[in-house]
Amino acid sequence: MNIISDAQWRQLALARQGLQSDASFGQGLAATLAAIEHLGYVQIDTISMVERAHHHVLWTRVADYQPVFLNQLVENRHIFEYWFHAAAYLPMRDYRFAQHRMAAVKNSSWSYYRDIDPKLMSDILLRVRNEGPLRMRDLEKSKGKSGSWWNWGPAKRAMEKLFLQGELMISQRIGMEKVYDLTERMLPDGLDMRLPDHSDYAGYLLQSYLRAHSIVTFEQLTHLHTDPALKKTMRELLATKIAAHEIQPLNHPAVPNAYVETSALAQPLPTYTGVHLLSPFDNAIIHRNRLSQIFGFDYRLECYVPAGKRKFGYFCLPILFKDRFVGRIDCKAHRQEQILEVISLHLESQIQDWDIFVVEFLQKLEQFAQFNGCVHLDIPLCQTSCRL
Repeated sequence: MNIISDAQWRQLALARQGLQSDASFGQGLAATLAAIEHLGYVQIDTISMVERAHHHVLWTRVADYQPVFLNQLVENRHIFEYWFHAAAYLPMRDYRFAQHRMAAVKNSSWSYYRDIDPKLMSDILLRVRNEGPLRMRDLEKSKGKSGSWWNWGPAKRAMEKLFLQGELMISQRIGMEKVYDLTERMLPDGLDMRLPDHSDYAGYLLQSYLRAHSIVTFEQLTHLHTDPALKKTMRELLATKIAAHEIQPLNHPAVPNAYVETSALAQPLPTYTGVHLLSPFDNAIIHRNRLSQIFGFDYRLECYVPAGKRKFGYFCLPILFKDRFVGRIDCKAHRQEQILEVISLHLESQIQDWDIFVVEFLQKLEQFAQFNGCVHLDIPLCQTSCRL
């Protein structure tokens, strides 16, 4: 059995995430698609203290990323929006694996959206079919025309259920506003539509996480999946992969029930010396237990914590330097004034290669400000404001 050091597993995990190179996926629209297909999903979030999570995650990995790329990829039928462990952009090739949740919503075995008026849903589908893609505001304009139920609350829930059960898809976003169209008009020809069984779905999860992380934990593989049959199938699949020497247990006391892809251990690992400012919803850190176990970094998003109890700030971004998380920075983009405000900066007690870190950190902070449409940096802790 290969022995892997702590530094090796950190470098391996980050390399698989595209964070140990400035051009892991290339450039432009094709690189954006490659990044989404490699990561398996990119989480969508509405918090706008800085550029939203789905754009931030992709900007971190695609040097010339532009927010318009996502609508273009949806229009080209290369990606779609649905639910992973949260709302996300997913590769179109994986559409069939979303169908298990769609079926659960449709037959009401999923606990949400059980009390939606079927007639309202039929009316919305008919409108989309006859009028083309619609936004929620288009339904709101019809308030009072079709009965008392035709208002924001019931119509919004009906639209969401039609989306979640797979009859509508999101054809684009205007800002964060969703535009819905019929699924039959959105899916590409020849798409694999076979409904996966437990074995198929477990294989999809394992393959996706190994591709994106190389080191995975059982907790990560089954995150938010409560079906005992799926967990049993996953354990059986892991045993099969171990017997075939495709994966091996990590066997480290700090990371229980963890597995590493055997072939990855023989590959040379890049040595990256740069800095990344990561979104709180970045794929590399979204599984907080795994983050703590592998990197020794305890991170909590504090926007959900009462202000008086926050330790680091409302929307702190983890700071990655080389293969270690070395601190967190709380920023706010004042877009009208074109100012990126640094509200707080918290660094770990010891950072090796401090001089290199300072140069790389300031350069990344300037790039991040520009990504947020800002030309000024406001750093109160340094008693200064500078133009980029």
